[in-house]
Amino acid sequence: MSQNSVLFTPFKVGAFTLPNRLVLAPMTRSRAQNPGNVPTDSTVKYYVQRASAGLLITEGSQISPQGVGYIYTPGIHTEDQVAGWKKVTDAVHAAGGRIFIQLWHVGAISHPFFQNGELPVAPSAVQPKDVKAFTANGMEEIPTPRALTTEEVKATVEDFRQAAKNAKEAGFDGVEIHGANGYLVDQFIQDSTNQRTDEYGGSVENRARFALEVVQAAVDVLGADRVGIRLAPTGNMGGIHDSDRLGTFSYLTEQLNKFGLAYLHVIEALPGHPMAAKAGQQPVGPALRKIFKGPFILNGGYTQETAEHALDNNEADLIAFGVPYIANPDLVERYQQGAALNTPDQATFYGGDDHGYIDYPSLQEQTAEPELKQDIIQK
Repeated sequence: MSQNSVLFTPFKVGAFTLPNRLVLAPMTRSRAQNPGNVPTDSTVKYYVQRASAGLLITEGSQISPQGVGYIYTPGIHTEDQVAGWKKVTDAVHAAGGRIFIQLWHVGAISHPFFQNGELPVAPSAVQPKDVKAFTANGMEEIPTPRALTTEEVKATVEDFRQAAKNAKEAGFDGVEIHGANGYLVDQFIQDSTNQRTDEYGGSVENRARFALEVVQAAVDVLGADRVGIRLAPTGNMGGIHDSDRLGTFSYLTEQLNKFGLAYLHVIEALPGHPMAAKAGQQPVGPALRKIFKGPFILNGGYTQETAEHALDNNEADLIAFGVPYIANPDLVERYQQGAALNTPDQATFYGGDDHGYIDYPSLQEQTAEPELKQDIIQK
């Protein structure tokens, strides 16, 4: 692939013209290893190393203490967290990058360990399946959550609004609403996890209400051209599913068009990826691509070749890369030059120290130290 390929052409996303079509996908790394879940100096370096991406989207960051579901994940609800993220955004901007923060509430995918001994909350009291909580005690069973009251649902929308204000104060260029992967927003959207009988449950219009109110809250704070949302219409985390995925997510996408958002980010993994649709499931992404009137990002197991193919076939405008970006901070430059990629170490994906976080070498570093190549380059 040449450096003149479409991957490396500019594209306008909301308020920004991105220099290329590569997006750093939001990825939990569990490196905020301090009592306040504050981004660290290593977090600053991690994002600066990847600043050549067209757009950086941070790891999911909880909007409130109630939104936590994983150990050592950074938040965006305290003054210290805002100050920590400000160091990140200042450094990324100094390096010429653009960065959105992903606003996150895990809902049912949590544990009393994170909730002062209380039950996690969700749209309905439906226990997640085939997933465990990662706490300081290791992997633990997730209990059946407590259903939010109508008043609590509205209060949670306000938590998202405040998180958007905090993101603005922290210097982020925008926010991405985490509406994917079986977390709270997704739990409201899909009928397997939303069994409510109030204004937030029942019909697709009611089940989409929470997501749309959260988007509206962020838009009120930042403007639509600085807000995106991520959806996973064929995801199955926690056993989540919908009786009419195509209809549900098509309706939601039609409603999202009314905002004029910066982008819609869809996880619909390629075959063979752990998050790929199960056998017999029809893809939903192509239908959403046709419906959505703004920039469209796809994510899920893409390589340079498959990304080029998707862009050339108008399946998306941009491609978000996850695992390749963990091991290759200069992924743009490697793809441009047709260089070999570093091999990611899955043992260091979550938690731990700087090893496997900020010590993957760039091409420039490898050129300076060629003896490293035999150890870390994938042939």
